[in-house]
Amino acid sequence: MKIAEVLGEELIIEEMKAANKQDALREFSELLGASGLVDDKEGLTRILAARESLGSTGIGDGVAIPHGKLKGLKNLIMAFGRSKKGVAFDSLDGGPAHLFFLLVAPEDAPGEHLKALARVSRLMKSRDLRESLLKAPDKKEIRRILVQEEERR
Repeated sequence: MKIAEVLGEELIIEEMKAANKQDALREFSELLGASGLVDDKEGLTRILAARESLGSTGIGDGVAIPHGKLKGLKNLIMAFGRSKKGVAFDSLDGGPAHLFFLLVAPEDAPGEHLKALARVSRLMKSRDLRESLLKAPDKKEIRRILVQEEERR
């Protein structure tokens, strides 16, 4: 799985409206519903919230990677969202999340799901990358930065 293969501009939220964790999960579910990738938006929100109840996917440094498995999916879905003001996400470091990677995997493909989580986690360790994503002027540039960074590694 490469970001370039799964993250199109239509799955990037340039500036999230969410003020809290539940709103952020709902905003991503709405995006996937509007894009035609997910039929049951409410079900997806429930799955993501259930995963969050096990422990926050806010990994710190302003990054959150909400994720879950959804029955009936054929392929991994990735979406990206940015909140310059930040969203309270119960992150491990106590800070707000600004950069979000949503990962939704088929229920029967745990390996793909774990590889995607690891890849995103590794990429987001770069302070320069995080800062570039926060400063990017639009969706096109956000995607370009992510694809370029992934190709360098």
